[in-house]
Amino acid sequence: MITVPKLLILLAIIMVVFGTKKLRNIGTDLGEAIRGFRSALKEGEGEKVAEADDVKDKIIEGETASKTDEKV
Repeated sequence: MITVPKLLILLAIIMVVFGTKKLRNIGTDLGEAIRGFRSALKEGEGEKVAEADDVKDKIIEGETASKTDEKV
């Protein structure tokens, strides 16, 4: 199990290896990627709603025949 002291030691090693400036850049890039992904998901949901509205507007009227009815 990972405890708090182990996490602090791991964080210290990562800071020494990569440096704080590089970690800040990585965090910024990761945040922008997550924001972009979320906005793309919202746009996709908006398109689905618009598409569903278009389908509702295009109602096809007609008659249906059951399987037992003879073909005309």
